[in-house]
Amino acid sequence: MASSITSKPFLGATKPNSSLSPDLQRLSFSSLRISIKPRTHKKLQIQAAGSTFGNYFRVTTFGESHGGGVGCIVDGCPPRIPLSEADLQGDLDRRRPGQSRITTPRKETDTCRIYSGVSEGVTTGTPIHVLVPNTDQRGHDYKEMSIAYRPSHADATYDMKYGVRAVQGGGRSSARETIGRVASGAIAKKILKLFSGTEVLAYVSQVHQVVLPDGSVDHDTVTLDQIESNIVRCPNPDYAEKMIAAIDAVRTRGNSIGGVVTCIVRNAPRGLGSPVFDKLEAELAKAVMSLPATKGFEFGSGFAGTLLTGSEHNDEFYTDEHGRIRTRTNRSGGIQGGISNGEIINMRVAFKPTATIGKQHTVTREKEEIELLARGRHDPCVVPRAVPMVEAMVALVLVDQLMAQYAQCNLFPINSELQEPLNLEPANL
Repeated sequence: MASSITSKPFLGATKPNSSLSPDLQRLSFSSLRISIKPRTHKKLQIQAAGSTFGNYFRVTTFGESHGGGVGCIVDGCPPRIPLSEADLQGDLDRRRPGQSRITTPRKETDTCRIYSGVSEGVTTGTPIHVLVPNTDQRGHDYKEMSIAYRPSHADATYDMKYGVRAVQGGGRSSARETIGRVASGAIAKKILKLFSGTEVLAYVSQVHQVVLPDGSVDHDTVTLDQIESNIVRCPNPDYAEKMIAAIDAVRTRGNSIGGVVTCIVRNAPRGLGSPVFDKLEAELAKAVMSLPATKGFEFGSGFAGTLLTGSEHNDEFYTDEHGRIRTRTNRSGGIQGGISNGEIINMRVAFKPTATIGKQHTVTREKEEIELLARGRHDPCVVPRAVPMVEAMVALVLVDQLMAQYAQCNLFPINSELQEPLNLEPANL
């Protein structure tokens, strides 16, 4: 705000003091008036981020599909946890391209390097910087896409939002961005395993019209080895072959199909989740739906539960042989009232068919209708490589909620009649 002094008198001002000199009388308050002139406001600019996830275990991903590299910065990781590149590389290998004939043929080793936050093999409590270089860029494959929008891709909406975009490989909208998620998720999974023996496992339960029947996978006993025993990551060998055949059929025609990834969490600590807006299933939904190509989320009984009555759907309580309160069924999916109850957490995530396929009708940035032949290397079905991505996002939510629960409800001695320690099976570091 700007101010100025004028000679007009104040409203209700008194006469000048006759004892003052003429010069001072001219400067008395009766001859002053302050006027306020509004400044011309600059155009307000709102800067939105969107690349950071979590409140206490905070992850920021960076990089683009055909830039110098991709990765993440993890802030808030507890100190003194044994950690090396090898702990992250296993999940990165499950996510990387070119691992089988039903994935994109792009050849990347996705070898990670940790540049900070780890000293002498343990975390220091300071930000962890992980980088994975891009080594197989083919930016020229995207020449046509610099002027035309791929149908059902993020090309048009990125231009609508930012007015500019990285055209090579989709930039930040590429699934290559998920490298940072998978790397940080591997750290989160290690924390969960060490702290409470918690396991996060995902597998492919549907490819197009090939649907794994309910109950065909035992969530109490299914193992990572069973999931990784085939290239589609379905723990049922018979259905795995059918899924692979379905992907092969569209791959040879230059088309694509979608599918569903099921994720379970075993030995999740009780009490995770914060009502009312931060319910655990709400946090999980946001996390997995932030992954590329996701179109649907179901938790517990999901939409099928709408076909049941209350007496059919409710999970009745009982006390097991160890004196723990349990539920006889698990239609709640391990969460009730937005808080984990100790049962197996289960959810399903739907992925659409890959958007980038052969020849399609579209428009250019100049709004001219054309026919676009999409080049580049793309998955005919994203779900086999999406498995470690889903696991990562679920693990990030659980670690973040675990840290919140420990700080709020376990900082002081717990009510042993109603609560139990978070780390029922603590590991020796």
